[in-house]
Amino acid sequence: MELVAALIDFILHVDVHLAQFVADYGTWVYALLFAIVFVETGVVVMPFLPGDSLLFVVGALCGAGLMNLPLAMGLLLVAAILGDQVNYTIGRAIGPKVWQWEKSRWFNRQAFEQAHAFYEKYGGVTIIIARFMPFIRTFAPFVAGVADMSRTKFTAYNVAGALLWVVGITLAGYVFGNIPFVKQHLDKIIWAMILIPGLLAIFGGWRARRAAAAAAGAPAGIR
Repeated sequence: MELVAALIDFILHVDVHLAQFVADYGTWVYALLFAIVFVETGVVVMPFLPGDSLLFVVGALCGAGLMNLPLAMGLLLVAAILGDQVNYTIGRAIGPKVWQWEKSRWFNRQAFEQAHAFYEKYGGVTIIIARFMPFIRTFAPFVAGVADMSRTKFTAYNVAGALLWVVGITLAGYVFGNIPFVKQHLDKIIWAMILIPGLLAIFGGWRARRAAAAAAGAPAGIR
């Protein structure tokens, strides 16, 4: 329970923890950020690590002069691309065996099914859309691998999504993160960045599964 509480505290107060880390360890913060983003996007059992909020806070710290913006964005971009590539490779290697993990406490079946429903509905564009959706972001490349998407096609969507995600949110933090109102309400903004995309992902996955179930149950002549 202490580990869970510490993780929640880190996610909700990532600005405080990162600023303290910079003060204590200096440039080692870049290695920490690389590791967090790589693991969140590359390890299918780690979807709970901070993503959007982390990028926003990194941008804000860069805007405050505590970090270097080009270096931070470059490392985060590489971490995001490599993480998805690893996740995709794991999905391709495992393939149908994934369904045998249903009873594993480390495997989030619901998040996987939501990502799968998104993939079935939107195809490769899901890789880009999912970058902005917690949990779905971690499972989308894995699902693409399970579905045997070609590596060339996946890599193109992966790079495009990573660019939009890392550069877009980090620059948003750089521009807006040090505005007094934003700093005062950053905890609420972090909650919004977690909950709103998550709810949209759940709703989209539910609609996609409902549509698929309706199509499967409809007579062949009216599909």
